[in-house]
Amino acid sequence: MSAERESTIRLGITTGDYNGVGPEVIIKTFADRRLLEYVTPVIYGSSRLFAYWKKALDINGFQYTTIDDAASAKPGQISVVQATDGEAPIDIGQPTAASGEHAVRSIMAGAEGLAQGAIDALVTAPIHKSNVQSDLFPFPGHTEYFADFFQTKHSIMLLVGEHTRVGLVTNHLPISEVAGAISKDLVYSKLRVLYRSLQNDFGIIKPRIAVLGLNPHASDKGLFGNEEAQHIFPAIEMAQEKKALVYGPYPADGFFGASQYTSFDAVLAMYHDQGLIPFKTLHFGKGVNFTAGLPVIRTSPDHGTGMDIAGKGKADPGSFRNAVFQAIDAVRNRAVYGIPEPV
Repeated sequence: MSAERESTIRLGITTGDYNGVGPEVIIKTFADRRLLEYVTPVIYGSSRLFAYWKKALDINGFQYTTIDDAASAKPGQISVVQATDGEAPIDIGQPTAASGEHAVRSIMAGAEGLAQGAIDALVTAPIHKSNVQSDLFPFPGHTEYFADFFQTKHSIMLLVGEHTRVGLVTNHLPISEVAGAISKDLVYSKLRVLYRSLQNDFGIIKPRIAVLGLNPHASDKGLFGNEEAQHIFPAIEMAQEKKALVYGPYPADGFFGASQYTSFDAVLAMYHDQGLIPFKTLHFGKGVNFTAGLPVIRTSPDHGTGMDIAGKGKADPGSFRNAVFQAIDAVRNRAVYGIPEPV
């Protein structure tokens, strides 16, 4: 066994909704066995499901071994840990109760693997939010689940692309509730999480962060609201008092329209669509969702389950592949700069 393979990163993979494109992008990514020089993939899923998908896609380069636990994974091979019994019916293109339960079991197994140190990082394939909700998983998405599991008070959904990184103050929150959720303390805590992640996870020693306003024209000096004056600007001042290079608040439309994001290492948006619409316009299909603020490393592709193209061989693995490389980079950066202190 080569020294390179002995030092590979043990990378956990969750299946996502197996009726969507999750299994396809996993198989397409790791069919390129050159990746095994860098990672030892541990897929939390079902060998039966991957046998089905491998045959359906007619991809021969994806060879895997079924193991009992992540500790049994060997460098140079792809391993599947049985997260469920694998007997659930497969209905490609349909988010079923069975595929939702499997997705949740896969996520929980991956989280346990992280907590136990059996894997070094985790990449999660997309879930369909309509069929995962239950007493077992009462969360709107992955970000909230992992923050709860690892008892992280403040985490950030951080979208990472070639040209910019966009973090969110609020995640999956109805627009009608966003303004009421914005506070000086919340914005400041998100800035601290983002700043530390840029240092420890991305190796940017003195990051520059732009903060967007909430209202049109960043309220235009109170003409369209007072959240900027009452909450956002005071949070920026608090960060600046700590010598952080934080600026704003900027009107979101002009900020992205004038490509001001190219002058910053990251952007902090106030709500989901404010940040993700411009990000996905720039990077869709190549971006990575990184959960900043966790004591562990979790990434995912920037797309959903793609039920409309599932099983047709059309799914682009680019975003999932980038999520793998982002996880590798974060593991390596933390080895140098340490784990970000909790906020």
